[in-house]
Amino acid sequence: MPTHPWRKSSYCQEGEACVHISTDPGSPALVRIADAAPPRSVLTVGAKAFGGLLDMLKSSGGR
Repeated sequence: MPTHPWRKSSYCQEGEACVHISTDPGSPALVRIADAAPPRSVLTVGAKAFGGLLDMLKSSGGR
């Protein structure tokens, strides 16, 4: 299984208790979401769904 670079959320607190995301240049329509890097478990969603999640979080103030 190929590895992809993981990026830590800009809203992350200290330590590793935060969200990490990864995209594959070969499959830009997919976003991988994990709670640690390297990940123990990975949720893969479409880029459009991930964008919708971000829009909802921004509009609700992250609550």
